[in-house]
Amino acid sequence: MAEYLASIYGTEKDNRKHVKPTFSQTILCSNIYQNPAHDTNCNMSEEQIQAHFDDFYEDFFTELCKYGEVEEMHVCDNVGDHLIGNVYARFRYEEDAQKAVDNLNARFYAGRPIYAELSPVTDFREACCRQNENAECTRGGFCNFMHLKEVSRYLKKELFAAQRNYLREQRRVKRDKSEESRHSESGSSPPREISSERVDRDDRSREKDRKTSRRSRREDRRDSYAEDLRYEY
Repeated sequence: MAEYLASIYGTEKDNRKHVKPTFSQTILCSNIYQNPAHDTNCNMSEEQIQAHFDDFYEDFFTELCKYGEVEEMHVCDNVGDHLIGNVYARFRYEEDAQKAVDNLNARFYAGRPIYAELSPVTDFREACCRQNENAECTRGGFCNFMHLKEVSRYLKKELFAAQRNYLREQRRVKRDKSEESRHSESGSSPPREISSERVDRDDRSREKDRKTSRRSRREDRRDSYAEDLRYEY
């Protein structure tokens, strides 16, 4: 029985009722990626098809980042009508996902309107076909579970690193503005950063003053000693 269930996993009809959520971190953009490999007249090499997909992934990921922090983005490689070319993206915050849906539904991509909605999918591991991950799915592109198209690893790493750097810079700018606003309300000036060059110059000046002071005290003691000797004799 266990072997039978394992053999049909990912091939059985998906009878689960997918209810559109009111709130979600995940959005779905239906049928957005047009995979040239699905065209029977396609004569592109595997390298060209991968480059085509990488360009799409970078383009769409960059667009989604305008609405908030993207934690995951996946593209379906299925050919079934309800999954073909679907893009799923999970944002860190629900309000950013909603903002993305509201804006994307007024946009076009590659001359075609974008249809975006909130998705109930939160755990992509459960939504993906495990047999496909092991290259054992017998249903191929018509499987009712997600077959994900993989972006080049180096590109994915670069995109998420760039997003982290951008968000870090945005937080710094926001923090600086908040600091300026607080000082403006209190009527005081924000503390200015002192350059290391100025600090070194001030240190040298203080050291020079200390040396001058020590020299002056030595001279005073010497003069006083000489004066005492003069009076003794």
